[in-house]
Amino acid sequence: MLNDKFNLDDLSEEEIRELAEEIKKAQKHFPKRINVDPEGVEQGLAKLVLTIIELIRRLMEKEAIRHMEAGTINEEEIERIGEALLKLEEKMQELKGIFGLKDEDLNLDLGPLGDLM
Repeated sequence: MLNDKFNLDDLSEEEIRELAEEIKKAQKHFPKRINVDPEGVEQGLAKLVLTIIELIRRLMEKEAIRHMEAGTINEEEIERIGEALLKLEEKMQELKGIFGLKDEDLNLDLGPLGDLM
């Protein structure tokens, strides 16, 4: 439960060692220092937002393909979806250029789960 208090005194030495190991593993995925440079913050935010948009675009594309293969959308809808995805991809390329990002920059390291994309 979220309201329960966590007390290290309730843990065995082995559980404390395991917890310490997990913390060490997690620390590898976080920067040693936080970049407080205003331009770096702007680029970091742009990277995060564009990564989320790219993830959503890929999900939309897969869903559209699934509907096309199932025959649940007509030719007109396929055309509209295709145009929308193309325009979104063009805008993404433009924004990546503005912020100096490449396709491989739009990824997140999820630690033990691997990369997002």
